[in-house]
Amino acid sequence: MTVRAKICGINDPVAMETALDHGASHVGLVFYPPSPRAVTPDTAGPLSAIADGRAVRTGLFVDPDDATIDTVLEAATLDLLQLHGAESPDRVSELRRRTGLKIMKVIRVGAASDIDRAANYLDVADWLMFDALPPKDMKNALPGGNAVSFDWTLLAGRDWPLPWMLAGGLTVENVAEAVRLSGAQTVDTSSGVEDAPGRKNPDKIRAFLEAVAVL
Repeated sequence: MTVRAKICGINDPVAMETALDHGASHVGLVFYPPSPRAVTPDTAGPLSAIADGRAVRTGLFVDPDDATIDTVLEAATLDLLQLHGAESPDRVSELRRRTGLKIMKVIRVGAASDIDRAANYLDVADWLMFDALPPKDMKNALPGGNAVSFDWTLLAGRDWPLPWMLAGGLTVENVAEAVRLSGAQTVDTSSGVEDAPGRKNPDKIRAFLEAVAVL
């Protein structure tokens, strides 16, 4: 099985070049201002240009309105919109139609029942992502990128007609086990390749992608 990897939360050219040079299939730009990894549309434009033709350029949004999406797309070219909020199936369908871009809907998982919500998006999304639901007592929790994992066995043996990614606390130390237990063919990391929230470490990016490449 060939496993692919997305490096999310990229906010500087060195991290982008490192991810691309070492085989990331997807690169993620965060358009959620409360996140320490957030980029502005103007910053995103040059970063997106670096990845042109080299990886799937993914924009992470949380319950975005149309004006937010339009402002970003005027400044930066994206290939995939990652919706990390409470977007309804109708909203996913509308954004897909408005932008003409592929959509990845994130399902935040704390229990097996959460995974069942993926069924609501099978007809309107192009990708699914399963990420960890942060604990209720976690202070300053973000929609994603909290360095928190969930029980990967909850995904074992599951099958969907859409491709899907596994996210949530993945690091070079645990990604092989995560793939083995979940069956994921694409993995996503952000905090797992950082020295601090929003500070990507090129050596950690390289090590993570090298670990994925041998799975």
